Amino acid sequence: MNIILIYFTIPAKKEAAKIARHLLNKKLIACVNIFPADSLYKWKGKIAEENEYILIAKTISKNYLKIKNNLEKIHPYSVPCIIKISASANKKYLNWLKGEIK
Repeated sequence: MNIILIYFTIPAKKEAAKIARHLLNKKLIACVNIFPADSLYKWKGKIAEENEYILIAKTISKNYLKIKNNLEKIHPYSVPCIIKISASANKKYLNWLKGEIK
């Protein structure tokens, strides 16, 4: 069973927590970290600068498509950033993680 991190951004802290709880309640992720960020990016030919929240969710690879599909349905952005990152973890953490998700 391979651990993965799913990186995505949300525009507001309250919404970030709501989405994190949604994924936790569905047992698709075991843990999520939420960080404030200043983001700069190209949008429609111009440089945009926004305050966002970065979420890094920990799960297993078999849950990625379910999480991606959930995020695409509820995400407030028309073009959400949803990035899957392969990872490895210590055995005790991996065992805990596996016990917390479907």
